Amino acid sequence: MLKVGVLGAGHLGKIHLRLLNQSDKYELVGFYDPDEINAKKVAAEFGYTHYDNINNLIDAVDVVDIVTPTLSHFDCAKKAIEKGRHIFIEKPITNTLEEAEQLLELSKKHGVKGQVGHVERFNPAFLAVKGKIENPMFIETHRLAEFNPRGTDVPVVLDLMIHDIDAILSVVPSEVEKINASGVSVISQSPDIANARIQFKNGCVANLTSSRISLKNMRKSRFFQRDAYISVDFLEKKVEVVKMKDAPENPGDFDMILQNAEGEKKQIYFENPEIDVNNAILDELETFADAINNDTTPIVSLEQGTNALRVALQIIESFEN
Repeated sequence: MLKVGVLGAGHLGKIHLRLLNQSDKYELVGFYDPDEINAKKVAAEFGYTHYDNINNLIDAVDVVDIVTPTLSHFDCAKKAIEKGRHIFIEKPITNTLEEAEQLLELSKKHGVKGQVGHVERFNPAFLAVKGKIENPMFIETHRLAEFNPRGTDVPVVLDLMIHDIDAILSVVPSEVEKINASGVSVISQSPDIANARIQFKNGCVANLTSSRISLKNMRKSRFFQRDAYISVDFLEKKVEVVKMKDAPENPGDFDMILQNAEGEKKQIYFENPEIDVNNAILDELETFADAINNDTTPIVSLEQGTNALRVALQIIESFEN
């Protein structure tokens, strides 16, 4: 079991504390939160050990789980890495690209592993179809959320859209070529609604929409590729896979057949991949433990987290052009 300490005991931090405490891959040593009133309340309510000094907690563990506001990610991660500790760090990896790149260099220098909390990679619906997404050429995502003051300290791109950016980068085998985007601030100082069009060098186009002032919640992605359409509902944990193959010589009465202008006939059929129910946050934390113990690359590496941040910041930059 790896000894782990949590930095930050806010809404998400408390979830991490509970899951790490339950996990048989970690031994929860304790947590640190700069808000002393909140820290004492959490310690009293749940019985977790509260450290009043961040360095003492880092010294006592193998893994540091960073669930603090984005602005403090870099400082917390730097402290942990320089003491030779592995880091799990919530998304976005850092506030700036320079900070993320510096963490990458530090992790290599000190020989530690890091994983970024892009939890949608562990969503059971996405896991069920990821192997079927092959060279998609058009992608459309909608991530809409009802207003919640938590998270409005950063633009909606870093709060919500970055989930879809990371998922898209994980399935498109090409580099980004061009980005066009627009954002609108409605209630916050930073954009609350954003749309981005990402063009990849292989011709794939991704159209992403995010809003944090919607009347309903929605987290859907659609992938279009040769002979297939794949839809992922991250919120409802549902998938839809529609595929086409050459039509049989003698189709059955219930076969769905399409014929194009050239006279080619295709049969449409539906696949229903099995969706294994899981706890995505627990899975991301435990696969990180596996990566440390087996000396393998974490599923969402610091490098991938940096790439997602790079694209997110390019989108934000595109607002101003």
